[in-house]
Amino acid sequence: MRLILLGPPGAGKGTQSERLVEAHSIVQLSTGDMLRAAVAAGTPVGLKAKDLMARGELVPDEVVVQIVADRIDEPDARNGFILDGFPRTLKQAEALEAMLEAKGLKLNQVIELSVDEEALLERVERRAREAAAAGKPTRSDDAPDVVRKRIADYQNVTAQLKPFYKQRGVYASVDGMAPIGTVTREIDGLLADARATAS
Repeated sequence: MRLILLGPPGAGKGTQSERLVEAHSIVQLSTGDMLRAAVAAGTPVGLKAKDLMARGELVPDEVVVQIVADRIDEPDARNGFILDGFPRTLKQAEALEAMLEAKGLKLNQVIELSVDEEALLERVERRAREAAAAGKPTRSDDAPDVVRKRIADYQNVTAQLKPFYKQRGVYASVDGMAPIGTVTREIDGLLADARATAS
């Protein structure tokens, strides 16, 4: 099962990813984590990324795609994976598709957790209040102005990716504002349909 989970900050991607990892024995792949691991391991592509980051340059798409390619070849990704934080642009989506195709693989599903922006802001503010009341540190990225910017950035991303994946017949949307269990059941239903179509 090879998935991409899309959704703005606070939509519940982390919660749903954890459940999917457990239910389907797949791995969650964060490009940030993979990049740091490749640098730490001193792999050829990791060394290339390290040099670029040391110069304060952005890591180009082909390096990120190579890091994803190397990571999905590892044994724990044999059952599949959830991509987190990638792709973010149409160019990255095309590069990911070409890389998977070269391996004889394709995405089973791209699921977007769609949310109401105002309700999402309320959810994030409530999370910050509850953390403060419990004496826990609040996340700096939970500040309302930061959240608004991150939602706007996300909308720019998904505006490019949605038509691309719809065209390929793998895009689906789930109401991310529904209770956690309901969202999980809807995702499971989509994945069951995707499996039935693939077999």
